[in-house]
Amino acid sequence: MLSRYFLLLLLTLSALRLAAQQAPSPADTLHARALPTATVVGYGERLPLRRTAAAVGVLDQTIIQRFNENSLASAVNTLPGVRLEERATGSYRISVRGSTLRSPFGVRNVKMYYFDIPFTEANGTSPLNILDPAQIGRIEVLKGPAGSVYGAGTGGVVRLENRRPTPPISANAAGQGRAQVGYSVGSFGLRRFTASVETSKANGDYFRAQYAHQQLHGYREQSALRRDVFALDGQTSPTDRQTLAVHALYTDLYYQLPGGLTRTQFEQDPRQARPGAPSGPGTVAQRASYASQTGLLGVTHEYQISDKWRTVATLYGRSTSVQTPYLVDWERDAILGGGGRAALHYRGLLAGHTLRVQGGGEFQVSFTDSRSYLNVGGAPTTLRYDDEIRTRTGFVFAQADYELPAGFLLTAGASYNRLRYQIDRISSAAANPTGYGVARDFQPQVLPRLALLKELTRNISAYTSVSSGYSPPTEAELRPSDGTISQDLQAERGTSYEVGSRGTLLSGRLNLDVALFDLELRNTIVSRSNAQGIQLFANAGDTHQRGAEVAASGWLWQPPTPSDAPSPAAGLRAWASYAYNRFRFGSYESATGQQYGGNQLTGTAPHTLSAGLDFSEARGFYLSPTVGHQSTLPLNDANTDYAAGYWIFGSRAGWRRTLAGRLSLDVYGGVENATNRRYSLGNDLNAFAGKYFQPAPGRNYYAGTLVSWRW
Repeated sequence: MLSRYFLLLLLTLSALRLAAQQAPSPADTLHARALPTATVVGYGERLPLRRTAAAVGVLDQTIIQRFNENSLASAVNTLPGVRLEERATGSYRISVRGSTLRSPFGVRNVKMYYFDIPFTEANGTSPLNILDPAQIGRIEVLKGPAGSVYGAGTGGVVRLENRRPTPPISANAAGQGRAQVGYSVGSFGLRRFTASVETSKANGDYFRAQYAHQQLHGYREQSALRRDVFALDGQTSPTDRQTLAVHALYTDLYYQLPGGLTRTQFEQDPRQARPGAPSGPGTVAQRASYASQTGLLGVTHEYQISDKWRTVATLYGRSTSVQTPYLVDWERDAILGGGGRAALHYRGLLAGHTLRVQGGGEFQVSFTDSRSYLNVGGAPTTLRYDDEIRTRTGFVFAQADYELPAGFLLTAGASYNRLRYQIDRISSAAANPTGYGVARDFQPQVLPRLALLKELTRNISAYTSVSSGYSPPTEAELRPSDGTISQDLQAERGTSYEVGSRGTLLSGRLNLDVALFDLELRNTIVSRSNAQGIQLFANAGDTHQRGAEVAASGWLWQPPTPSDAPSPAAGLRAWASYAYNRFRFGSYESATGQQYGGNQLTGTAPHTLSAGLDFSEARGFYLSPTVGHQSTLPLNDANTDYAAGYWIFGSRAGWRRTLAGRLSLDVYGGVENATNRRYSLGNDLNAFAGKYFQPAPGRNYYAGTLVSWRW
């Protein structure tokens, strides 16, 4: 299989080099300039994207703002190989190259960072829904195992940063500030309000405070949402060699859970919540919902010891309170967690060539007091169990990047990982004083990564990499809501092989990124649900996850502009991303003895496509139409039920202008799912009695305005 990938890559590289050699001169392209060169953190070193030997997807503020900011799903789904789904309003789950398989709800098996703060909790889950899209300024997605620098995981890494103020152009400027207010309304009771104030200096110091409120009645019955987010971000330089960054976040979140529908229910009325049945009441009667209050505080200190050595250290703490009534259980969790990350970086010369070395570690601890009650009409009644969970996880890592002759870059790294759960069932202590606790101590694992990149021309590079991944069960998988504690569930192990190429062509008018991969997983974790909708987990042999990803963007038209202008003021730009996934189960025998080897991977579509146009003109008017496609996908491991494929269309249009150099206006409106397509975004996989479908909103509209004043 890999030989085919290398052959396809060679053909792609040949085409890229030929196009680069035949590219027109700048004089023939109406003074076209190259698109901005993206710089990414990647594997711990800030490098140009073309010098990063990995599949990395990047979203900036401009991409996020071309969609309705009530959700991140539309923006994230422009990245090939990445799918962000909403099973209910505000209930996110993210899939990177098929990792949805073990994420019936929530974000799992994808490591997340908020700036340099570990955003994924020690128990393995990432509360992406506590962030408001309007505060996100940048998202980086590293696809596939990234264990050399980021520790355990087989699904990838997501790095998030808030929007930062633009520093003054002049180094002598005293600083500048801006205040901004936005308000928008939309279908199904959507109301959004945002406010922010920020200051910045030429040396990079800044302060930003932002508040965001969102409320929604919801497309479906029992799908309302309310979210309030307050964020503080700042950076200062106590000395010329030091920077200190502080990030604080508080979120009060509430959303209702409508539940999954059968195909018949979905076709009859997609707006209904899960109805009651002889086995029990429905989600409306049980007032199914999720509520949480989360506080997060992190501090990062960077110190430039010398021209060659620097340190980066982060400490953080988090507190979360969760209340979740569902069909059977009513859970109340109190979670305290914290940890840190530290790295020592070296940059020097070895045999006349640049060598970058980094080493360090990350450590997290958490304590959870979790109580589960019987849910009767949305109220907690009889205590089912009372657990105390202590989690400790951490890893140490080292990585070296060596600039070899002839434009080669060699990267080698590894990490050493530990994880331990201690689950004490306090409610059983009186009846069983010596056996009410369960400990799961997963064996230490070493995860290596090796990559080689070659610069073919000044604007085109190619890379190949081999990396290993190790993903132990999350606390929610070891301790599902039915009250059991799994002592047999094992960690996933995987190896990823990848080749890729990226570059710019046609004098910077066209950006192209191609990746081919083969991820081999062992002890793959799969999920199923019982009659009460409770998710249960088991190991299912192995999977073969092979695919191709392509992303392209470029200018179709630009008016003549001065050659020294920083960027085109107007034009028509097109972009598209496509992913082909040939994901299959290997050896897989179900609990009932059925053989599923060779079946398609549950919940993953073989084809996904996203494309759009971005038009703007000098007077400030803009238009951004988008089309998205997902092909038919299997809903259960047996591949007997499928969700139909779909195409969806949407667009945003508006007028954006700066007046008198200080006042900026953005007046906009848009439509989503313009053809009123009926589809499910976030299916419940292997659902009991065929209750797979979580209907996405039908045709809906939004409009708003954003006003800012700069001083």
